Amino acid sequence: MTKTFPKEELFGLVSQIRRAAVSVPSNIAEGYARGSNKEKLHFLRISSGSMSEIETQLELSFYLGYISQETYEEMSKTITTVWKQLNALISSVKRTLNPQEQLPF
Repeated sequence: MTKTFPKEELFGLVSQIRRAAVSVPSNIAEGYARGSNKEKLHFLRISSGSMSEIETQLELSFYLGYISQETYEEMSKTITTVWKQLNALISSVKRTLNPQEQLPF
């Protein structure tokens, strides 16, 4: 999607979108590489934060005119699908935690 952005955005919005997109699966992998479910949940929440970044950056890209409404809607659907999967994964891991491991949020 970012290949058509203006060159002046290469080190701005393009870089941010790409880093956040790579961060989502990278943090999931890191969380699963850790030993405890508490750590796994921590990294899943970091992935969730990166998803929020991507969502915001997608909106900015649309409002700045870098992507069409069709692309915006298509990417929004993809983001919604990934959000649902990530939230299901977070819920699943939360159910495995002992009460003393539960975080207040």
